[in-house]
Amino acid sequence: MLEAPKGTTLAFDFGEARIGVAQGDAELGMAHPLATVSGNSNEVKFEAIAKLVREWQPVQLVVGLPTHADGTEHELTRLSRKFGRRLHGRFNLPVYWVDERMSSLYAESLLAEAQVFGRKQKAVLDQVAAQAILQGFFAGGAAEFFNGRDTEEVSAD
Repeated sequence: MLEAPKGTTLAFDFGEARIGVAQGDAELGMAHPLATVSGNSNEVKFEAIAKLVREWQPVQLVVGLPTHADGTEHELTRLSRKFGRRLHGRFNLPVYWVDERMSSLYAESLLAEAQVFGRKQKAVLDQVAAQAILQGFFAGGAAEFFNGRDTEEVSAD
């Protein structure tokens, strides 16, 4: 398990249409849903993320890494890794990847417990999934860490 720095953390549940964002404090080990980012272009999405980074001043970023139930990777895994590398390239913060296989189910059950259904649930599902990813990071650590160390080119677009 990788030891993460203490301080504010932003976590992301990456999706091609929407990106859920959660915020938490590593020392307290508590995560909270924060925002759902969407837009017609990557530039619009990254501008919204930049605003959150300026506001919350995180010391690290966490990205959920989706895989098949058996742990094998797929296209969204590749896109999530690319997203994480772009975050690092833009904000020069360490990025941790966390297994997110159960985050959406966890988010749905939390929202159902809170009696949030239908359109209201859809509006916050991604950020609650990001909260689940971040809570998993605080509880169990990261699967992987990225700080510009791999040979793939980091693109900021």
